[in-house]
Amino acid sequence: MPNSMVHTLNTMQRHTAVCLCVVAVLLGLSSCQHAEEVHFHRFEQLLFNTPADQLQAELKAHQEEYDSELLTLYPDEPEFMQLTQEYVADPVMRDVYHISDSLYHDLTDVEQQLGRALSRAYKLYPKMYHVERFYTSVTGDFNYDWRVYSNCSDLCVCVDQYSIGAMERYHYFGIPNYIVRTLSREYIVPDCIYTLAGLYIESPDGEKTLLDHAIADGKKLYFMEKVFPGIADTLLLRYSKEQLDWMHHNTEQVWSYLIQNRLLYSTDQNLYRNFLGDAPHTNAFGNGSAPRTVCYIGWQIVRAYMKKSGATMEQLFDEPDSQKILTTSAWRP
Repeated sequence: MPNSMVHTLNTMQRHTAVCLCVVAVLLGLSSCQHAEEVHFHRFEQLLFNTPADQLQAELKAHQEEYDSELLTLYPDEPEFMQLTQEYVADPVMRDVYHISDSLYHDLTDVEQQLGRALSRAYKLYPKMYHVERFYTSVTGDFNYDWRVYSNCSDLCVCVDQYSIGAMERYHYFGIPNYIVRTLSREYIVPDCIYTLAGLYIESPDGEKTLLDHAIADGKKLYFMEKVFPGIADTLLLRYSKEQLDWMHHNTEQVWSYLIQNRLLYSTDQNLYRNFLGDAPHTNAFGNGSAPRTVCYIGWQIVRAYMKKSGATMEQLFDEPDSQKILTTSAWRP
């Protein structure tokens, strides 16, 4: 082969190699995102997978790892060990554990998703403490308001709560179907961020009005939509598609009802509890309506406030004056 051709081929190969390197770097930049390291310590696996005669010794050996105010761990106390032995030996609890573990034995995907979400959350709200330790547990206490709990430095996910849909033989432990629908894997990471956001939102002094509750929920939802860019509104709001469609078409009706019935500044939770809590619908608007209608209203107000004010996330979280947020937002449906 002539030298000129060899030189040309070598040049082309070097050029191709350089191009491939550039493409690889660009792809890496676009696809690689810094993620916080998240590793769940599996408290329920330690409890249920340890033989009864070794449980106390194992709990003592792992006491430092599970030394968190979110968990109850007193292996040196006889009463605690007796209750724990009864708990892990209970046939129903063992079944609940095995069902949960069959669904969540491997949480690698959740850890990765949560790591990416926390990375964005810390940038959006720099005052947020970095969560140091992550735990999972099986409580057997099916109070779905406590799926995730945190004290800023630690966070715990109750995996049995997210396994309810697989527990039909226990009739979902009395949890209604509209709640069961939202207790699945895809809700774990959003619930973690929602829980953490609530720890940093400044509350007004004195009794809270319905407007205060609306704005607090609106702040959390606004934070979540920024942490999860492109998140579906159904996932964000825990709505079905039909509920979301209803809310879109009836926002003005909901707002008018609140104003006409002077509920916005009411502090009587008996009057407005159904507008905030999980339910099949909002009673005032009948079957087929969306639940948590006031939370949706609060989200729209906060969105408008942030657009009008140009406030940072820190300024939003630190602002306890709900009326100021509403007035500045100039929001109307």
